[in-house]
Amino acid sequence: MKPFLIALGASVFAFPSAALAQHAGHSSPPAPAQDAHAGHEMPPPPAPEPADPHAGHDMGSEPEPQPTDPHAGHVMPREAPADPHAGRAMPGMAAENAPPVAPPPPEAFQGAEHAGTTVWDRELFLRKRETALIKEHGGFTTGIVLVDRLEYRALEGRDGYKWDGQGWYGGDYHKIWFKSEGEGGFGEAPEQAEVQLLYSRALDPWFNLQAGIRHDFRPYPERTHLVLGIQGLAPYWFEVDGQLFLSDKGDVTARFEAEYDQRITQKLILQPLVEFDLAAQDVPELGIGAGLSSVEAGLRLRYEFAPEFAPYIGVEYERKFGDTADFARTAGEDVGGWALLIGLRSWL
Repeated sequence: MKPFLIALGASVFAFPSAALAQHAGHSSPPAPAQDAHAGHEMPPPPAPEPADPHAGHDMGSEPEPQPTDPHAGHVMPREAPADPHAGRAMPGMAAENAPPVAPPPPEAFQGAEHAGTTVWDRELFLRKRETALIKEHGGFTTGIVLVDRLEYRALEGRDGYKWDGQGWYGGDYHKIWFKSEGEGGFGEAPEQAEVQLLYSRALDPWFNLQAGIRHDFRPYPERTHLVLGIQGLAPYWFEVDGQLFLSDKGDVTARFEAEYDQRITQKLILQPLVEFDLAAQDVPELGIGAGLSSVEAGLRLRYEFAPEFAPYIGVEYERKFGDTADFARTAGEDVGGWALLIGLRSWL
């Protein structure tokens, strides 16, 4: 019995010790910190806001607030890129977008015709202005010598030669012009030889009026003529030369020549040429008949090694007409035929 009581007493004392052992190692929560405002009087809480009528409605996401723009409320011009076609009328442009077309304003036609005359003496100003412009823009002088044809002519039955050249010296408006041409057979005196000395006056940028004298050394008897002519560049680049002659015996004759340079390449050039001779009356001592006396038509192909040096080959047909042909037959001469040409065109 005594042992049972001893065991029961031990268990009674052992139970609290076990309970305490279960909490061993557990930390207790820290004590709350002391309030810094303890004992201070706090302001009353704010009044509650009125109820939002949209409370509970989905208003969507609101944009985030942006920084304040210093130009807010200002209308800023929008800069457009530069238009490379600005001021130009483009194809298909509407009439309302096209630049305005109008005659010059009336003010443009007011005032002095030459403003310098309002300061200097009018007559002196105009005279000096003209002479100064001519001196500065056309007062220089220059010249050229052109051998247009210097050729060997292979004719049926005999060979011959021919030359045709001209040159001038002067300015844009006034020139001294000379011309020479002739032909003959090898080993014989020239059948025809003439020289002209002319004064030339520009009519416009294309044509010159020429007047002077011509002297024929052949055929015999010699003749001297007054000359009036026009020479220049016709439309479509035809070079023309027309002359009227009055001899010291009162004979009236005329000559017209035209040629054209057709460029096959920059250096290869085909040149057709035609020449007419006419007379107002018969001149039996010179073998010339009234009307159309003769025609020459040729074709020359030249190669310009340099503009100043251009050899050529070609063909030419010559024919006498009317009384001129009759005079040739009487003298035992041919009235026409073909010739093979080999020659040189040059200038300096």
